[in-house]
Amino acid sequence: MTATAPLPLSLAAQGAYRTSALKVVVRGLHMAVEIGIHAHEHGRHQPLIIDVELDVLPDLGLTGFEHIHDTVNYEAVLTKARAVAAAGHILLVEAFAQRLAQACLEDNRVLRAKVRVDKPEALAPDAQAASVEIVVERA
Repeated sequence: MTATAPLPLSLAAQGAYRTSALKVVVRGLHMAVEIGIHAHEHGRHQPLIIDVELDVLPDLGLTGFEHIHDTVNYEAVLTKARAVAAAGHILLVEAFAQRLAQACLEDNRVLRAKVRVDKPEALAPDAQAASVEIVVERA
């Protein structure tokens, strides 16, 4: 019987690297939102397609990404987007994007939030969508 060699230590345990950046991304989130400045847009829901990119401060110690508390849960982005939408009619897509970005910064590990919102029906049938993108950073 031959002896097996011990497994090598992980790179993290050896101190061979550190995680310097982490992005949490949610793409193509479809939501129906009461949004728009025109009279015909009030009292009805319109589709939005939302992309969110969060720059997160990794706080790992030597454990790595083993537990949900080691990162920002992407389900929290969905919850925050739903809360922004549920707060009532929003006039501008820019306002929706900004509110969602600011809500994402409520988690102290989020250093920067980039939110893109597509409004597919805004210029239909002449354009696929009108879009805005906002970047909000921690001061």
